[in-house]
This record gives sequence, structure tokens and C-alpha cells, in this order.
Amino acid sequence: MAGNSQRRNRRTSNKKGMQVGSGGNRRRGLEGKGPTPPASARKGHKKNRVANAQAKQAVARRPAPRRGGAKGTSEMVVGRNPVFEALRDGVPATTLYVQQYIDNDERVREALQLAGERGNIHLMEAPRPELDRMTNGLNHQGLVLQVPPYEYAHPEDLTAAAYDNNEDPLIVALDGVTDPRNLGAIVRSVSAFGGHGVVVPERRAAGMTAGAWKSSAGTAARTPVSRVTNLTRALEGYQKAGITVVGLAADGEHTVEDLEALAGPVVIVIGSEGKGLGRLVGETCDYRVRISMPGGAESLNAGVAAGIVLYEVARRRA
Repeated sequence: MAGNSQRRNRRTSNKKGMQVGSGGNRRRGLEGKGPTPPASARKGHKKNRVANAQAKQAVARRPAPRRGGAKGTSEMVVGRNPVFEALRDGVPATTLYVQQYIDNDERVREALQLAGERGNIHLMEAPRPELDRMTNGLNHQGLVLQVPPYEYAHPEDLTAAAYDNNEDPLIVALDGVTDPRNLGAIVRSVSAFGGHGVVVPERRAAGMTAGAWKSSAGTAARTPVSRVTNLTRALEGYQKAGITVVGLAADGEHTVEDLEALAGPVVIVIGSEGKGLGRLVGETCDYRVRISMPGGAESLNAGVAAGIVLYEVARRRA
């Protein structure tokens, strides 16, 4: 009995021994948590709910980013004269391939000089069999110029450029124009008369090739071209943005000089020389206009027709 009593006394003893501590947790819990955050940052507070609602409204008002435009395909300019002319006319290029042991005539020397002056064109020496393979056996004459893919603009980029300058959009859309030289000439006219760009369809139409770039006489560097999958849908998008779509047609109900709509925001649609506007594109146009031709010609080259209408628009806006 005495032993049991001693064990109970030891269990109920107040003697302090080794005990498990808190690891400082209780001490840290007593420390301050810094300054009280403002009401707008405290979850559940009325001002916090108001701030969150305002942030959501700001995001909703922010315009969605535009999609990047499509890219063309790379191409090669072959032959001594074509390569020289492309370099002289400012056609974008990444690499000039020169055949090993080539006859160093005047055209070769001039092409090398122009490429060197650009400063951003790589000069590569290659054996003739390699150049034959690259060009699929074309008569390259020892010179091949690599042209990078053209970066097309998005259709909305053209109107955005106009609004950024506080101007009414002036855009030319091409329906079935397949000659790159016509496209280049139209880009040149758009630039000359203060237009904001050109729209071309993806299929059955000329794109911005080296030939088109040459015909633009360098203006393609500052006049954007947009390539769209569906031209009719692109025109409808412009109409929803408040832009008048005017189609050029030999049997148009209005004449270019009489149409007042040309003084405002406008897209001018030009068809091919032989077939004119396609049916759906023609039906989409708000107006169809014709160019008066006292001489009796049936039609005009697409580039010439574009220049006449663009001049009339520029005259009205002056």
C-alpha cells in the first residue's frame, strides 16, 4: 500500500520536469500582422466588392486584341537581271545565293554591291548543282535571291490606321485580280492618294509576290495588304463598322463623279478585267458605280480603274 501511495504522489506532483514546448507558435501568434489593409482590399467589405465590379467592367470595355494577319509563302527570284532589279527596287530579301566560280560580270557585281549596301542580306556561295536543286532546274545564271514570306495585315488593321490619324478609311478590295503587277500598281495608287490599304482574297487572286512588290515601286513597304479567306464576309464586317462599300462595275447604277458616298469612309471593290465583280460580292456592295468612258472602251485595266476612282475620292476629300 505504501508503494502505491508513493506512485500516486509522484503522478500528482507539481515538480517541473522536461515538457514539450510550442516551438514559439504562441509567441508568433501574439505578434502584430502589420497595418490594416484599406477597405477596398479587405475581402467581404462593401468597398472591396465595388472595386472588383469596376475591374470587371474595365476588362469588358477593353477591346479584344486583333488576330495577326496571315503569312504568304517564301519565294525565289532567279537570274541575273531579275535579281538585280529586285534588289534595286527594294524587294525584301534574306539571302543572296551566288554560284561558286561564277563569271563576275557587271550584273553580278551590281547585285553583290546592292546586297552589301542593304546590310541585312546574307551572302552564300553554293555549287551549281545545289542552285539547280533549289530552283528546280530554272536558268538561274548563278544568282538566286531568297524572298521571305509577306506578312499580311488583318482587315481591322487598315481601319485602325485610318482612325489613328483621324481620317475616314479609304480601302481598296480586289475581287479576282490575278496579275501580281496589277496588285502592285494598285498598292502604288492607294499610297499615292492617301489610302489605308488593300484587301485581297486568299483564293484565285494575286498575292504580294516579288513581282507585285516591284510593281508597287517600294510603296508596299508603307501600304499594308490584308489577305482574307472570304471577301464577302470581310466586306460585311466593314459595313457593320459604318463603312460604305462601293463596287466598280461597267453597268453600275451611278457614275464615279456623281456618288457623294465617296467623300466618306469607303471601301472600293474592283473586279477582274474580264469578269468584273463576282455575284455575291456585287450583291454585297452598297453602291455599284461606273467610270464614264466617252471613247467607248469596254473596260479598263484594274490598276488604271483603281487610280481613277482613288483620284476622285482624294479630290472630294481635299
